[in-house]
Amino acid sequence: MEFFCYHRDRPGSLKLRDQLLEEHWSYMDLFAAQMIARGPTFAADGDTPSGSVHIVDLPDAAAARAFAFDEPNYQAGVYRDVLLRRWRNLLGRTMWDFPGGATEGNRYLVLGLGSGPAADHDLPPEQEELIAYGPLLSDDGTAWLGTAALVRAPDAATARAVLTPERYADVEVHDWQFGGRQS
Repeated sequence: MEFFCYHRDRPGSLKLRDQLLEEHWSYMDLFAAQMIARGPTFAADGDTPSGSVHIVDLPDAAAARAFAFDEPNYQAGVYRDVLLRRWRNLLGRTMWDFPGGATEGNRYLVLGLGSGPAADHDLPPEQEELIAYGPLLSDDGTAWLGTAALVRAPDAATARAVLTPERYADVEVHDWQFGGRQS
């Protein structure tokens, strides 16, 4: 089962986040084979981390909760909250398979929180800039709760346009980059 996990940073936690970087990476190394995508989001200044995205394939909801809440930054208080949802990988690949590579262009997390009937449950016609894309689902996978996408785009407005905004209660767009250990 695939899960989308977004840990949002607590204000003022940057120093603690920096201190725990190796612990965070070591923890994520344990899940490397199951990882679909990962990486930090950034505040409006483009430099200050604001959260951490992980899309991971795990056996069940209990394993996903353990993944999210046993994470060292969460345990230490770096994060203020966690969004954890079932997810469906409509692209059928990992971020490392993205033909656009890891560094060219601006990258964004686009998060549409659902309201009403399912929206954007099919891939958009323009897919070449999608890094990851899929619906957010209830724990049992039956109810649509939104859509999460990682996308390369020239700006946040273009990234937002990957979803149909009027079909969501809220659409968030965050600067994002490929995560993991620096080579």
